Amino acid sequence: MSDPALPPYAEAFSNARDGAGTGLVLAQIDAVLSARKGQGDGPILWVQDRRAMQEAGLPCLRGIAETGLTMPILRVGVRGAAEALWAMEEGLECVALSAVVGEVWGNPKALDFTATKRLSLRAARTGVPVWLLRQDAVADLSVAPDRWRVVPSPSPVNSLDAQAPGAPRWMAELFRTRRRAPGRWVATHDRATHRLDLAAAVSDGTVGTGAGDAPRPRPRAVG
Repeated sequence: MSDPALPPYAEAFSNARDGAGTGLVLAQIDAVLSARKGQGDGPILWVQDRRAMQEAGLPCLRGIAETGLTMPILRVGVRGAAEALWAMEEGLECVALSAVVGEVWGNPKALDFTATKRLSLRAARTGVPVWLLRQDAVADLSVAPDRWRVVPSPSPVNSLDAQAPGAPRWMAELFRTRRRAPGRWVATHDRATHRLDLAAAVSDGTVGTGAGDAPRPRPRAVG
């Protein structure tokens, strides 16, 4: 999200097998680092526990580069959530990093309220932003200011080839936030301008008289 006021710590809940959470987080990182005007040139530390690696796979460097992120990726694979959280905390102490991304599968005991508070405090102190990907997890107690639920959404039509997939889109629900009212949007990543665009999700309902006279909702750039 290209919001300069984005909190230093955010969580995204998604299905490990569709990559929706990873896509949204990469779009947010691209937007945030671009908004910092060259301050985010260092590598990104990417930490995965063993189950997250098994279920979601390893980060695809070619796919990450296509989002506009060109900095190196330092990937760390560990056995469990406790080791992943430790590696993330240590990474947050390094101000040379552009960002820290952690992937943890499920709801391990190590990932409790205290662990999220430690991540938030370290990120706020050093200024290194951190995203925690909660793969196949249920939302539990956390101090994260922003918490998202993300699922894939149908791509728009490809302007060059109608048979080819269009740009990725996600249905993103910000179910907890301290910066605005929670909401649900269709999110797209504008690679040219390095921002995340949010358009109001359209809910299915009965079409009444004059319903077509109202102006259509316009996409809103966050930041």
